[in-house]
Amino acid sequence: MVNVLRLDEGIIKHGVDFALANGASYSEVRYHKNVSDSVLMRGDKIAGVGTEVKEGVGVRVIVDGSLGFGATNDLSREGVERAVKKALIRAKNLSPLRKTPIRFSEERLGKADYAVRFRKSLSDLGLEERVNLGKDLFRAVNESVKDAKVPVTMFELATSEEEKYLVTSDGAEVHSLIPRVSLMLNIILTSSEKGSLQRMMEFGGSGGAELLEDWRPREVVSDEVKRLEKVLLKGVEPPKEKVPLVVGSEVVGLIVHESAGHPMEADRILGREAAQAGESFVKVDMMRNYRVGSDKATVIEDPTIPGSYGYYLFDDEGVPARPRYLYKEGLIYEALHNRHTALLFGTSSNAAARAMNYSSEPIVRMSNTYFQPGDYSFEELLDGIRLGVFMKSYMEWNIDDRRWNMRFVGLEAYLIKDGELDLPVKNPVLEVTTKGFYSRVEAVGRELRFYPGTCGKGEPAQGVPVWFGGPDLRLAKIGLGVSA
Repeated sequence: MVNVLRLDEGIIKHGVDFALANGASYSEVRYHKNVSDSVLMRGDKIAGVGTEVKEGVGVRVIVDGSLGFGATNDLSREGVERAVKKALIRAKNLSPLRKTPIRFSEERLGKADYAVRFRKSLSDLGLEERVNLGKDLFRAVNESVKDAKVPVTMFELATSEEEKYLVTSDGAEVHSLIPRVSLMLNIILTSSEKGSLQRMMEFGGSGGAELLEDWRPREVVSDEVKRLEKVLLKGVEPPKEKVPLVVGSEVVGLIVHESAGHPMEADRILGREAAQAGESFVKVDMMRNYRVGSDKATVIEDPTIPGSYGYYLFDDEGVPARPRYLYKEGLIYEALHNRHTALLFGTSSNAAARAMNYSSEPIVRMSNTYFQPGDYSFEELLDGIRLGVFMKSYMEWNIDDRRWNMRFVGLEAYLIKDGELDLPVKNPVLEVTTKGFYSRVEAVGRELRFYPGTCGKGEPAQGVPVWFGGPDLRLAKIGLGVSA
């Protein structure tokens, strides 16, 4: 195996067999270990240093058409048996309450052992090196402003390793090891005359400590702070009339995550998430039948992108991962499924079942969601626009529970005049429906960029690493508001 498990893999297989011998028609046992190290700094001072280890086993069983879940951090044979018994009891107790039995779709399941490769081990990234990077970025921020003040900077560098070993009663056996790195910098710029703005910059991916070199955070942070100071001090209001809008890849990425990824989660569509994380405007009969945007609007979900923050090759039900087309050429196309929702939809699972840790049940989740790039250069997106706005990044956003009405407040933004970027624009507001956004897409950039995040969902809440992204887009004329 890619890494030495701390427990005998035979204990995992015994748990699967033990469940079957005690009345389960299906069983799965997942060993799941998360180890994370983090450094938090306020300004150039250390605010916290920590290591967190979560290691244990999660068990699911189906008994009499009812699904039960149990978990334990006791990795002994007896401990796993107790977790199995807990899952069995819960399933049996709930069985009389179910109107329709839970069944899983028949799938080609994986037998695999894989790991993310890296050039520099996370263990080589010591505390001193982490703190020095935080201090260096603090200096970069303060050296990059001329007239504005920087009352707050917060820095967090976190590294983690996630190891899983999954065995199911119908043939899956998958072992994986995924190291990840994430960096967050939160900055507030203020001016006594012009107010303030806040920027959270994030970097994240799967791999080793070499990612910190690849990201060039000092250069990126310094350049952006200089631009944001100009926005704060010299920003003007957006035009009052309707104008073409060029939306930056960061804003596009957040929009597709919220207005394509979440509403296309099958459990939301079926109503399971209504009391937990919201609803969806999408209905089952809309698949490949409802037009949500122009033929240039294609949104893809793909866990298999090398180096991605949401990377995996098999989900937590043992199904091989692949790209999923949520919206395809403007049509609602394919929901995100686990094996249960796939059966209800009359289709196959597309490997969207993920659990945050050993004590969490696998649920339908996103991984890496992006708007498919086109063939326009940035200059071509601006070409022909007499007056418009380029909204490069965002400061705040809102979307309703059905993922239909949404509002985004721009952060770094510029007027477009005669096909060229002009004065900075302060606090432009894009308020639009999901269909209104995708229907207005008239030109799609060629440069694909990704941004990391931790996607929250479920009750109890689970947070999993994801990427969202896309190219820059040009939208047909739309009215923009302005935030106070």
